[in-house]
Amino acid sequence: MILPQTIAQIKDAARIEEVVGDYVRLKRSGSNLKGLCPFHDERTPSFMVAPAKGIYKCFGCGKAGDSVRFVMDHDKLSYVDALRVLAAKYGITVEERELTREEQEQQTEREALFVANEFARNWFSDQLWNSENGKVIGLSYFKERGFSEETIRRFQLGYAPEQRKAFGTTAREKGYNPVYLQKLGLEKVNDSGDTYDYFRDRVMFPIHNVSGKVLGFGGRVLKKNENTAKYLNSPESEIYNKSKTLYGIYFAKQDIIKQDMVYLVEGYTDVISLYQNGVQNVVASSGTSLTSDQIKALRRFTFNVTILYDGDWAGIKASFRGINMFLEAGMNVKVLLFPDGDDPDSFARKTPYEDLIAYLKDKPEDFISFKTRVLLKDTGNDPIKKAALIRDLVQSIALIPDSITRSVYIKECARLMDIDENTLVLEMNRIRKGQISREAETPPVNETQTGEVQKTDSPDPEHEVPVITPNKASGLLPQERDIIRYILQFGSRMAHYVGYDAEGNEEQASYKVGELIVNEIELDGFSFENEIFARIYTEYKQILHDPFYTNIESYFLSHPDPEICEMVINLTESPYTLSENWSKFEVYPLKEEDRMFKSVMKTIYSLKLQRVDQLLENTRKQLQPEMEEESEMGLMEEIMIWNQTRRELSEVLNRTFIK
Repeated sequence: MILPQTIAQIKDAARIEEVVGDYVRLKRSGSNLKGLCPFHDERTPSFMVAPAKGIYKCFGCGKAGDSVRFVMDHDKLSYVDALRVLAAKYGITVEERELTREEQEQQTEREALFVANEFARNWFSDQLWNSENGKVIGLSYFKERGFSEETIRRFQLGYAPEQRKAFGTTAREKGYNPVYLQKLGLEKVNDSGDTYDYFRDRVMFPIHNVSGKVLGFGGRVLKKNENTAKYLNSPESEIYNKSKTLYGIYFAKQDIIKQDMVYLVEGYTDVISLYQNGVQNVVASSGTSLTSDQIKALRRFTFNVTILYDGDWAGIKASFRGINMFLEAGMNVKVLLFPDGDDPDSFARKTPYEDLIAYLKDKPEDFISFKTRVLLKDTGNDPIKKAALIRDLVQSIALIPDSITRSVYIKECARLMDIDENTLVLEMNRIRKGQISREAETPPVNETQTGEVQKTDSPDPEHEVPVITPNKASGLLPQERDIIRYILQFGSRMAHYVGYDAEGNEEQASYKVGELIVNEIELDGFSFENEIFARIYTEYKQILHDPFYTNIESYFLSHPDPEICEMVINLTESPYTLSENWSKFEVYPLKEEDRMFKSVMKTIYSLKLQRVDQLLENTRKQLQPEMEEESEMGLMEEIMIWNQTRRELSEVLNRTFIK
């Protein structure tokens, strides 16, 4: 277990904008930062980061928290593992105590899978650098590919020896559960129940998630054998989903954000060769056909993608589906072809850095010019084929959600194909109408944070209606909500007001806002109906008079209880940013603290009135037609008392806060 002082050090170092910035491209929005939410699919940013408070909140799906909670939610890690990730990022040595047996049993299977993969990565790397065959076979292969030792270590490349049970035997000796090894595909079981290593006599490419944890492996065979697959990849598991994974994203993410553009290639060595030669904003689709989930992952960092192809025309034609998927996602797509006989790997290895950068800058084509040039090769002078080509182009343009971008591409298509622009517009509108009709028949679904499925009513991406989950603080008793908000935001501030003593003489008094609230609530013995509010209030009473806790909001924003942390963010954050131009119009919004005392007291008395109404209603319900006279009189007397209390509270509210 990580020691408390180490946890405090990690939280102090982990700046929220830096942590989230590793996963999401953020833009300045007033005093906050804004980007596309990594927890749900959206086209318009609703994800806010508040550096001053050290928190994030999505006003679309409701996810919220601090730096630790973000890593936990994004990478599906435990609290302790998220702290370890942040400690590694900021170079903090983690001091821990030994886990008890109970704590060890509580570790999740997901964590155990990550730990087993980490052991496998280290073992494959050790085999590469320290075993005889590793150095002669594996290391020699990587160096022949032009990879430097620094690059080999950076990408954590390794070697799996030829022996049938070399890895499995070692893993068992180290105490790793064979069940987890088999779930990860590191070990297989044959029909007779015998186990063997899945990866043997192969160079190994670890596949990382955005935070650098190993999800799985790709293994390339070195010996020519027609009966052996050139590449083997880890099977899908609880931690590895091929359709959501991009090879190299961990190494590329910062440069993608910096350059606001990503290069997409096909293979592991394409990524590594380009990266080594200075092009570091590059990822690969991990040997699978491009998926919508991979595109969503890229959109967090940039809307600009350049797809790099070799000269294989059959493969290029097959890639048009991927281009269409990018267009449909609203991304800007360019395409670059390498000279015949070259792919990104070979071209990067033989081309000096300056020439490589110049080629990547000057040669990309927009998708419409590229697709036209490719498909015209097959049309010749055949008008039917040319008409089919035009229809194909218009179908791609129709996928673009932005109307202005569609219009620009229609003009370009009309120019390239020498056809009337209006004809293309009519055809595009017909296609889009068909798309909308089909989508209307099967409304898309969105999964909310709570796992509920909701249908959206607008199939047109231009008029997309975001599915908003209710704010966790809305729908609650408003007086309870406001009281907790006052405690959080103004609990340590002083409230000054004029009161009267027992003889009616005027006197001035000063209280902490939080102390005033606690005194009033404890005076009448009311409790909070909302369970999370009750926990916040109870803990606040314990620290009320401790001079160390002066910033109550920050205290609860960093609370280890995720429910409390999320509720506090929901209470204190707004999706709106105050304009910085108010002053030039000589318009200044009224500050809440200027009316703090009245607001606090009004809320307290409103809560008391609401509780009295509840008690009054409950007492009335106890009256029965045939009950004993003594019991009935007792209840009637209680009703009179509550009615009198209600009148007094109403009078105080009307006299003090309305007139």
